[in-house]
Amino acid sequence: MAGGRPGGDIGREGYDRGVAAPEGADHELVRIRLVVAYLGTGLRGFAAQPGLDTVAGRLEAAIGRYARRSVRVVGAGRTDAGVHAFGQVVHVDVPEAAADPEALARSCNRQLAPAIVIREATAVGASFDARRSAVARRYRYLLATGQHPNPLLAAYSWWVGPLELAAMRLALDAIVGEHDFSSFCRRPPGGDGPLVRRVLQARVAPVAAAPPVDDLDGLVAFEIEANAFCHQMVRALTALLVHVGKGRVPASAMGSVLDARSRAGLPTLAPPAGLCLLAVRYR
Repeated sequence: MAGGRPGGDIGREGYDRGVAAPEGADHELVRIRLVVAYLGTGLRGFAAQPGLDTVAGRLEAAIGRYARRSVRVVGAGRTDAGVHAFGQVVHVDVPEAAADPEALARSCNRQLAPAIVIREATAVGASFDARRSAVARRYRYLLATGQHPNPLLAAYSWWVGPLELAAMRLALDAIVGEHDFSSFCRRPPGGDGPLVRRVLQARVAPVAAAPPVDDLDGLVAFEIEANAFCHQMVRALTALLVHVGKGRVPASAMGSVLDARSRAGLPTLAPPAGLCLLAVRYR
C-alpha cells in the first residue's frame, strides 16, 4: 500500500486545510510523478513552510482541492527563494478515485498557471521517490554580459557585464569529479562533516537568441550536473566563476578555494534570479 507521509498512512486526521475526505479515503493510494516548471520570483522557495508562500505549498493546496484530501508533495530538490525550475520532479500520493494523471495536471494548471505549471504527470510504483531515486540534477545559471542591463532578462538572469569565457572554462576543470565542496556550501545547523558531491559536467557557453528577445546581447549559461548539491552550492560557484571571468582572480583560484574547504574571503553569493533547476535524472 502506497503511504502518505513517511512512517505511515495519512489517515483521516490528516484532513486539514479545509479539504474534505472523499468516500473510501482510507483505500489504497496511487503515487503520481510530476514534472513541474515554475517562476520562483516572489515565492519563498520550493519546500512547504507554515505561513509562507512556496511552490510545494501551492502544489499541495491545488492537488488537495482536486483530490479532496490533504496531500504532501516530495520534490527532487529544495530550491531557494527566488530560484526557478523547468524540470523539478515531485511525487504525490492520491486516492485511486483521483489517480488520473492528466486530469490532475489539467486541474492544477488551471489553478496555478502561469507561475507554476505541471509539464508531465504519470502514475508510478510506490517505490519511486522523487528525491531518493534521483541519480543526478542539472542546474543552469544565466549571466547577462552585455554593456548595459536588459530589463527583459532581469527576472531570470544576473547582469555582470563582459566576461572572459576561456578563463571560466579553465576554472571549471577543477570542480569536475568527486570533491568536498565545503567551501561552496552553507552548512546545515550543527553540521560539521564533509560535504562531498560528484560533479558530472560543468560548462559555460553563449545562449542563442530567440524571440521575443531577439538580441540577448551576450547571455551566457553556466550549466552544472552533479549527483547532488548542497545548500547554495551553485550560487557560490557562480559568484567565484564571475570573478574569474572578470580577471579579478586567476582560474587556478577555483581549485585553491575547493582545497581550502573554507568560505572565508569568498565573494557574495550570486543572486537567486539567475538560477534554474533544469532537469532531474533517474536510472
